[in-house]
Amino acid sequence: MAETASGKNRRGPGVLLSVLALAAFAVLIALGTWQVQRLYWKEALLAAIDERSHAEPLPLDEILAMQAEGEPVEYRRTTVTGRFLNDREQFFFATHKGYSGYYVYTPMERADGSIIFINRGFVGIDYKDPATRPESQPEGEVTVTGLARDALHEKPSWIVPENEPAKNIFYWKDLDGFTKNAGLDLARVIDLYVDADDTPNPGGWPVGGVTIISLPNNHLQYAVTWYGLALALAGVFAARFLRRQK
Repeated sequence: MAETASGKNRRGPGVLLSVLALAAFAVLIALGTWQVQRLYWKEALLAAIDERSHAEPLPLDEILAMQAEGEPVEYRRTTVTGRFLNDREQFFFATHKGYSGYYVYTPMERADGSIIFINRGFVGIDYKDPATRPESQPEGEVTVTGLARDALHEKPSWIVPENEPAKNIFYWKDLDGFTKNAGLDLARVIDLYVDADDTPNPGGWPVGGVTIISLPNNHLQYAVTWYGLALALAGVFAARFLRRQK
């Protein structure tokens, strides 16, 4: 009877450990499967963005109609015509090809009175003052081709520095902040940006075509990790089971 009771006592922890291992195995498999699903989603998203960014450009009004219908317009090519408000430029701190400087966000007034901020591209720190690049200040109507970008209204991360509108230096692309700092009526400002393409500007500044489309896609690595851990756990318990059979 004593041996039987002892055997039961030994089996008790073993059963509990097996239950916990089975639960852990199920969780690991579920996490791996979730990452596979995320992989398919991310690949579809990247394919859609690639298609949008290489399609024929659409007039901005068509982009706005799509946005109103809830369709994604991020990275979709577009053309916009209007007059640059050159004295209202806003500056986003950035680097380009290893150099520090700014992206120049210039409000463009369209014929209907609406205003959209155009990221005209990069200028070096020494060219922040428009007086150093007078040829970059076109007068009259111009047409810009570029990529539509969703506007930001909240700081994307707590690690991003606070904007310094008094110095006209922004560390995140705050549409409301741009608008207020430029002295514009927010009701007239379109809830989008346009990143200008790499068409050269007079005088060489700003340098357009600065959009970087880079979305991390590590889901396959994560899936392999979770499935690998599940396989390792199964191997440990298989080995333990075989030892007990000897």
